[in-house]
Amino acid sequence: MKDFPMGEMNEKAKGLGNEIAGKAKQVVADVTDNPKLKVEGELQQAKGKVQHAAGTVMGKLGDKV
Repeated sequence: MKDFPMGEMNEKAKGLGNEIAGKAKQVVADVTDNPKLKVEGELQQAKGKVQHAAGTVMGKLGDKV
């Protein structure tokens, strides 16, 4: 099992949380026909993907970040 620096795990966890929450907002927006909520969900999901990528970079660089 690989040892993960704490920053990597934290960022990946935050990213996953934002991706899930963003996707949930999009589903609710589709059901309720709420375009504003759909955009919020898309933005939150994108934020989560960026956080996850940041966590991956942290993992590759170790504690240098």
